[in-house]
Amino acid sequence: MNKIITDREKIKTLFSHNVEEVIIQDNLEKKLLSGKQLRIKLGCDPSRPDLHLGHSVVIRKLKEFQDLGHQVVFIIGDSTGMIGDPSGKSKTRPALSAEKVKENAKSYFEQVGKILDIKKTEIRYNSEWFSKLRFEDVLTLTGKFTVARILERDDFSKRLKNGIDIGVNEIMYPIMQAYDSIMIEADVEIGGTDQKFNMLAGRGLQKKMDKSQQNVITCPLLVGLNGKEKMSKSLDNYIGITESPNSMFGKIMSISDDMIFYYFKLLTDISKEELDAIEKDLRDISNNPRDLKVKLSKNIIAIYHNKTEADKAEEEFNKIFRDKNKPTNVPEIKLAKKEYNLLDLLTETKLASSKSDARRLVQQGGVKINDVVQKDFETEIEIKDGMIVQVGKRRFVKIKK
Repeated sequence: MNKIITDREKIKTLFSHNVEEVIIQDNLEKKLLSGKQLRIKLGCDPSRPDLHLGHSVVIRKLKEFQDLGHQVVFIIGDSTGMIGDPSGKSKTRPALSAEKVKENAKSYFEQVGKILDIKKTEIRYNSEWFSKLRFEDVLTLTGKFTVARILERDDFSKRLKNGIDIGVNEIMYPIMQAYDSIMIEADVEIGGTDQKFNMLAGRGLQKKMDKSQQNVITCPLLVGLNGKEKMSKSLDNYIGITESPNSMFGKIMSISDDMIFYYFKLLTDISKEELDAIEKDLRDISNNPRDLKVKLSKNIIAIYHNKTEADKAEEEFNKIFRDKNKPTNVPEIKLAKKEYNLLDLLTETKLASSKSDARRLVQQGGVKINDVVQKDFETEIEIKDGMIVQVGKRRFVKIKK
């Protein structure tokens, strides 16, 4: 077992750094000072194949516990992922197949290992226990919850008020997350503020099953690239922690100026003194926020890649946006036909996810072929060797015949 660190200053930082609420802080502090190794839980559903920087806020908090010698338990929700967490959702999520969930989960080990010491991390799939439950077991488990209590959830109550359906499977989600805490004997559960209800459900279930109640830590939610909703895979406003340095750099440079400070605060390891200096620089109208975005981008890329890659990403970004040049390495794709409708060309080259997406991109003036803006989505494009198709400012494809 790892040596448990009980330094009061480090514990104080644990409670204050990027934390919204600790339930119950006095109780957890006593546990941390006792020298006993605690089991710290975080669960993630593989609804997409990649974890993002929003996840990193809570995973980095797990790392703080791990550095103090405690046992981190990372749960890959391959069973809960087939429902999808309804937290903050205004409608029922489409169900994912077991095959899709399994496929998405494959890369999670590598991704978690970019932040946690994977050799000291206990990684579990919650299908371990859910696949073994009989129907009578499910009835016994659900009997420990009331419908009224579940429907107290803010998102559920809003949907009821607005006459929007709530699936019975969605009601099961917080019950399943609570049962995860029973099965891995969690002492502490960490999650975003939107997870508070689910995590408290774990405390309630532990109490009813005569188990020691887990403490709960909520962390701030990271706002996504659109500057509105939380960073989310389902909203496609995220930066994956395994994205390429060039992609990371471009996305971070696109955030609004009022998000710079919070991204530094939630996503980097800079000191309080540096953070105070950044806040001061942002208030000084003589400073260009772009310079701070560059610093932020390189700082984050250095965490998930390295400093050399961060420098290269800056050079590539300047080449494209400042010097108006093409990227150094443009992906090439070979096409079978000699002519394509513009919408078909965009979907065939994967620059658009669908024809409707392609139509929207054209209408927004975001599509160029050999630097010429395409305005007519019904036009037929003659395919020529070396043709450059561009969507937006960062996505390019070179056509090979």
